[in-house]
This record gives sequence, structure tokens and C-alpha cells, in this order.
Amino acid sequence: MIYLVEHFYSIQGEGRYSGSPSIFFRFGGCNMKCEGFNCQEIAPDGTKVLGCDTVYAVNKEHFSQNWVEIKSSKELLNILNIYDLPRSVDIVLTGGEPLIYANEKVFVEFLEALHKKGHRITFETNASLRVDFEKFPIYKKCIFALSVKLSNSNESFSKRVRGDIINSIASNAKEAFFKFSIDAESITLGLEEEISEIILHSPATQVYCMPLGGNKEEVETNTEPLIEFCKSKGYNFSDRLHIRIWDQNKGV
Repeated sequence: MIYLVEHFYSIQGEGRYSGSPSIFFRFGGCNMKCEGFNCQEIAPDGTKVLGCDTVYAVNKEHFSQNWVEIKSSKELLNILNIYDLPRSVDIVLTGGEPLIYANEKVFVEFLEALHKKGHRITFETNASLRVDFEKFPIYKKCIFALSVKLSNSNESFSKRVRGDIINSIASNAKEAFFKFSIDAESITLGLEEEISEIILHSPATQVYCMPLGGNKEEVETNTEPLIEFCKSKGYNFSDRLHIRIWDQNKGV
């Protein structure tokens, strides 16, 4: 069963293709909570829900009114007709964690149709869920932004860092790059060692670091220390344009 939380046409705000016009499909559900990010969302019933900056796509209990069940790939493809699009605009699949649906027939059919139409497809994933590249070769034609979670997520190491899966995705995908969410405090708390340990599983894969935050103020607070960190390590700094411009991470 597949759930779609939202879709919108904007620019990619993060990572290698930052600035590229993109249609985002945000799917509901995740195998992590990442409460350590301390982002709060107020549910319709007034409950304050703690988690990542897209907790509404993780917590179905309090945000179920936004979760739409998808029963066919045609339902997803029809969304493209809503927008006045340039030819072959980028498609970004995000969440939550979109790879929880990696083996679903409807999901695979959707990907195959997008590729046939000439779209560049990027997954934003925590890289902890296995992808069957042999059974579903469409995944070899996709790009993967590997947002492996750090200890600041408060998820256990064994759950968030799956070296064999990281290596498998990076080795089989059309393209892959690491993308880490980092706050200023974590830079002084062993962050360098954490990232080094993760990227050992795919040492040739480029690293992008972006400032943690669910709003413009938080992003700006974490930006300058992170830039200095990237300069010292030779990593790529990735801004979060959508938050810096629109001061939110939802539907922009």
C-alpha cells in the first residue's frame, strides 16, 4: 500500500542538482523517526509532534488527513498533467523514506513510465533499505542522494548506517552522492569521525553537507560553521534554498 503526502513543482533546494526545476513527490512512511533533529510540527488536533523537518510525512497517526492512498501508477502519472511543465523536468522522490515502497509493483511501474518519458529521477533516501537492482533494473537508471543519518538523529548506529546497502546503492545506481544534515553543535562532537566512518563504504562518492534546520533561522545559524567545516575537509557545502527562500520545507 502506497501513500502520497504531497506533490509540488519547485526547484531542487539541496545537493548536486540544487536549483534544478523539479516536481517533488513526497511519500508517507519511514523506517526512522529522527527525533534528535528536534523539529516540531503542530498536528490538526493540536499535538506537538517531534521528529525531522518533514515529520508530517513520517507520523501517520497525527497527520493521516494528508496521506492519500495510491492504487495505481496512473494516479501518480496524472499528477504531471496538473502542472505546466518544461520538457523532461526532474522528478524527485522523497518522504519520509520513499524506498519503503521499492518492491511495490505500482511504484516500479511509475518509475519505468517516468524514465520512458525522459525524466531524470532522484531518490532522497536514508540509504538503510536494500534495493534489488537485479530484479528491478529501473533503479540502475536513477540517482540516489544518500542522506545517511548521523548520531544527531538519535537513531541507533546499527539502524542508520548499513554499509553493505550504502555500497550496493552507490555501486549500482546511475549516480549517487552523500548528503548529510549537520548542526553547528555536532561539528565539535566527533562529527568528522562519524562521516569518515560512513563514507568508507563508498569512498569515491562525493559528499555534500547541508545545515540542519526546519526554518530559515535555524538554517542560517548552522550555515557559517558548516561552511568552515566543509572547507577544512574538502566536502561540498549544500545550501537549503527552499528553506532559505520560503522559510519552510513543505510544498514549495
